[in-house]
Amino acid sequence: MAESFVPGGIAVITGGASGIGRAAAREAAGAGMRIVLLDVNAAKLAATTAELAAVVGADNVWSEIIDVADAAAMTALAQQVGAAWGSPTLLMNNAAYFVAGGAGGILDPIENWQRTMAINVLGPVNGVQAFLPGMLKAEHAGVIVNTGSKQGLTNPPGNPAYNTSKAALNAYTQNLARDLRERAGGKVSAHLLIPGWTTTGEAEHRPGAWLPEQVVDFMEQAIAHNGFFILCPDDETPNEMDHKRILWNAKDIIEDRPALSRWHPEWKDKFAEFMKGELPSG
Repeated sequence: MAESFVPGGIAVITGGASGIGRAAAREAAGAGMRIVLLDVNAAKLAATTAELAAVVGADNVWSEIIDVADAAAMTALAQQVGAAWGSPTLLMNNAAYFVAGGAGGILDPIENWQRTMAINVLGPVNGVQAFLPGMLKAEHAGVIVNTGSKQGLTNPPGNPAYNTSKAALNAYTQNLARDLRERAGGKVSAHLLIPGWTTTGEAEHRPGAWLPEQVVDFMEQAIAHNGFFILCPDDETPNEMDHKRILWNAKDIIEDRPALSRWHPEWKDKFAEFMKGELPSG
């Protein structure tokens, strides 16, 4: 049974100054962990660092302004943390980049594509490349969590760059999990966190959305049961609805339907009928 928040352990959390990352950092602090908090927002990082220090002491919070797309910076940080504290028991690659889909769609500016891929795909890769070697050498168990998105599974139109980045992260994390379970002992595990509608950043909390703390609680329970796909519901979207949407997308391939048939004018009514029915079993 894997454990996310280990008393006396070390949590490395990217994008840790707000939202789901901050909620995870608070949970880690409550468990008595040392916390390496990484973010690019200096003001939010300082505020969250002060909050955590009040719980676990300033000597147990290590905060850095860092761009996760900078592989050299991530590797240098991992070496510093390893020398001072040791290897993490929890590595949470949570930092993400999101630019609302523009009118260009597929032809959105290339800079948006490049930055989205650099943060959402190479960011987690850099985190793993930097910290995993030490985690494999350590005597203690470890957990790696990559924060994905339902948009990487169901691929709704409107933001192809973000969808593509999260689909790539899904593929990468599956490969990471398989690699880790084949290693002797299997002491480090990987998991894909897939939040539902969650109130993050400066957004006003709205009925139907989950709070970041609910996502972290759900994540902790799923990891304790060795779950890989941590598919979070919210108060508007139960898991069964997500399962149906994911199954419909898979059937696009199996049945040779048009790409994203869910939004195709000739298929949208069939999709609506499918969603009204029971989820097929087996």
